Amino acid sequence: MTIRPSRFLSGAAAILLLGACIPSAGTAADACGGELSARVPAAPVAGRGETGLRLLKQQGALLYVPSGYRPGRAMPLLVMLHGAGGDARHSMLLAGDHAERLGFLVIAPKSRAATWDVVSGRRYGPDVSALDSALREVFEAYSVDPARVAVAGFSDGATYALALGRANGKLFSHVFAFAPGFLAPARKQGKPRIFISHGKSDRVLPIDDTGRRVVHDLTEAGYRVTYEEFPGGHEVPRRLAQRFFERLVAAP
Repeated sequence: MTIRPSRFLSGAAAILLLGACIPSAGTAADACGGELSARVPAAPVAGRGETGLRLLKQQGALLYVPSGYRPGRAMPLLVMLHGAGGDARHSMLLAGDHAERLGFLVIAPKSRAATWDVVSGRRYGPDVSALDSALREVFEAYSVDPARVAVAGFSDGATYALALGRANGKLFSHVFAFAPGFLAPARKQGKPRIFISHGKSDRVLPIDDTGRRVVHDLTEAGYRVTYEEFPGGHEVPRRLAQRFFERLVAAP
C-alpha cells in the first residue's frame, strides 16, 4: 500500500529560506535554532501501561503505544511530522501500522498553523515549544530508549524533520525524510543518521531541485545519508517506510 497525502500539501516547501532566524519570546526551547530541551530520563520509567492511540495534552497531538509495550522496558520512539495542511491523523496513517508491527512509540504533533513554523514563517517558535512539551509528557509516562529516538516527516514535515534532526543530534539518533523540499536553517548539534527517499516523478517537489540537492548538501556537510529514489510521485511507499523504520528498531 502506498499513501499519497498530496492534497494536504502547499508550495511552501519549495521555497528556499534565506532569511535570518528570529527568536520568538516565551518558548520553552531555543526557538531560534530549533533546539529542544526535553530529554529521556536516565532511568527507565515505570509509568503508564495503557496501549493504543492516545490523546496528548498538546492540542491536536497524538501518541501511539504498540500492544507489545511494557512499563519499565524501554522502547524506540518516533516523532512523525505531517505535510502542510495535514494533522496528527495523517502522520499515524504513515507510521501507526509500522509501530505496532515493529514495536516503537509514535508521537504525532500538529503544526500550530497550516504548516510548520520555520517553513511558513522563516523562524522557529510555537511548533518547537509544542513538540518539547509533548516529548516531556511522553518521557515522564513511558519508557523510551534514549539511543533510539527518531524524527520523521513527509514533504513539509520532512523538511522540518531534517531541520530538527540537525539541531538536536543529542536527542535524535535517526532522521527519516520522505520527499523533503529544502534545508531550513538550523544550529548543528551532533550527527544523526539520515535517511531520505524521493519519487523520480514527483511533480509537487521535483527531485532535481529538492531531494537530490538536499542529499548533496547534507553529504557535503559530513552527514551519513542513506538515499533511495523510487519510480513514483509525491508519496511514501510503504516498503520504503518499513525499511527505514526497521533501521531505528535494529539500532544498538
